[in-house]
Amino acid sequence: MTTTIANGRIEAAFGRLKAEGRKALITFITAGDPDLPSTKDIVLALEEAGADIIELGVPFSDPMADGPTIQASSERAVKKGTHLKDVLKLVRDVRKETEVPIVLFGYYNPVFNYGLERFARDAKAAGADGALIVDLPPEEAGELKGRLDDESLDMVFLLTPTSNAGRMSIVASKASGFIYFVSVTGVTGARSTVAGDAKSFVAKIRKTTDLPVGVGFGISTPAQAKEVSRYADAVIVGSAIVNVIAKNPANIKKLIGEVKRFVSSLRSAMDS
Repeated sequence: MTTTIANGRIEAAFGRLKAEGRKALITFITAGDPDLPSTKDIVLALEEAGADIIELGVPFSDPMADGPTIQASSERAVKKGTHLKDVLKLVRDVRKETEVPIVLFGYYNPVFNYGLERFARDAKAAGADGALIVDLPPEEAGELKGRLDDESLDMVFLLTPTSNAGRMSIVASKASGFIYFVSVTGVTGARSTVAGDAKSFVAKIRKTTDLPVGVGFGISTPAQAKEVSRYADAVIVGSAIVNVIAKNPANIKKLIGEVKRFVSSLRSAMDS
């Protein structure tokens, strides 16, 4: 088993949770939706409600791996003029108030245009803990990974139900922080059930790595979160939270309350 560890907040969070006999709750939101000041408040609310790691989406005009919910949130943020530099400033502002691990989640185009070395340096300076670039396969990620390694930032990679043993080994050799298992083929989005074979795939992934394995795509209820927490190291929830945000764009106080209630229900189910 070959793994790379950045020895940062992400590893510390998983270590703490393991010692407590608990699983990680990883939550995704899009930076700039409904606006950047509110995003900061939402991040703090997510942590208060029980989220252990925050995936902060970097808005992009062509989010091809995402379903309608997250696509719409990215479009809303792009229309408000949210760029990568704004997201990094947001992370810097958030970091003044919390040590919750933050993973920058997005697409390669904005990072490439920003500059790989500059991105890694500025992400570290802002207080980010890692990056997940959904359209950058591990075979082509060497340059960015090298830059992130230089800054002791984690690089998270995806595995899917179509990943064979060879791909699992490649990802295991390059990933750090955790591995994100996409439980279904297709795009992101809340679903009524979790794929029945997700548990067996997680078992296969564990044979190739010592890294924690998180399961996401489609988890939208406390019952689903509890089910996944029985066999995965982390439960990853995105679209269901973004849906809550989308329903309350003009009432930030109500939005925060609804987000906290929903995430608290996930945390309670996972811990029960």
